[in-house]
Amino acid sequence: MKDMKVYAVAFLIRFIYAVMQILTKAAFDGGMSTYVYVFYRQLIGTLSVAPLALLLERERAPQLSVKVCFKIFLLALVGFVIFLNTFSIGLDYTTTTSAAAMINSVPVVTFVFAVLFRLETIKIKRLQGLAKVAGLALCLGGILTMAFYKGPQLKSFNHHHFLGLGSSHTDGARSHSTKRWALGTLLMTISTTAMSLWMVLQGYVLMEYPAKLLFTTHQCLCSTIQSFFIALAFERDFSRWKLGFNMNLLSVAYGGIVATAATYYLQSWTIEKKGPVFCAMTSPITLIIQIICSSFLLGEMINLGSILSGVFMVGGLYCVLWGKSREEKDRKMQIRENEEACLEEKEAPIPA
Repeated sequence: MKDMKVYAVAFLIRFIYAVMQILTKAAFDGGMSTYVYVFYRQLIGTLSVAPLALLLERERAPQLSVKVCFKIFLLALVGFVIFLNTFSIGLDYTTTTSAAAMINSVPVVTFVFAVLFRLETIKIKRLQGLAKVAGLALCLGGILTMAFYKGPQLKSFNHHHFLGLGSSHTDGARSHSTKRWALGTLLMTISTTAMSLWMVLQGYVLMEYPAKLLFTTHQCLCSTIQSFFIALAFERDFSRWKLGFNMNLLSVAYGGIVATAATYYLQSWTIEKKGPVFCAMTSPITLIIQIICSSFLLGEMINLGSILSGVFMVGGLYCVLWGKSREEKDRKMQIRENEEACLEEKEAPIPA
């Protein structure tokens, strides 16, 4: 029964992410500025997380030093501002299916950075090491497939766009040229790289400042300020800053409150119960939900290239995760054998 609860929460997290990308894509197709979207999303996310963080962690949180503040500022720039801006533009230039497929490469790229920072190892001569290398190759193959092969379009389940997008967005001016598609793929690759680097680096900062909720709040606040100046530089038409009671408001509110504040807690709870590997293994669920929902809600035409790239990336993800899990099992077995050997030595009779 406890496992079913964890599985349900893991599915809910992936569903939240899938809906977020669909709402965001709908807002972009409706003409919302990607830079303004990121600013409002981070602003709402900060206002959502801050009260909870102050309530739960203010009294027992360590004092912030200038050094830690600077590190948090840089982390916010990499993991929030660069990630969200490049991912949002990439999503605007491609499709939600492509974005969901690309997200599956985050655990694999994170593993690459972990190797570079000597937090992980690859033993080529062992099966586990070969699985990791195969996973990296499949992930790279998925990125290249997405960038250079669109393939034929698969038939959409729905041609009436429930989220209010006109046909001009999907068939005319918003159609994805090869150049636009390749640029979108490049930007999403940069975004996943930024996210992966952020996931590795934040571990070092959390050792100095372990108050997780306040740590997230400080990052959200820094990213809000950074995003404001970026939006101000790139979006001078202030009429595009207005949020009415429309898809724009819904997308930023959902992204800030549900996808930022609520999902952070749910993800932390899932990792605590089942570990980070389990959490990463559920990420392909987002791709499946994305394909179904984007076709029904957006009337989005799905390219064969997006499906193939998703298959490659999911395959690469599971290869890396399998290699890591096997290494972890071997490590635990080795520790157990060493402990048993030490115990036998202690219990052995002392020769006269």
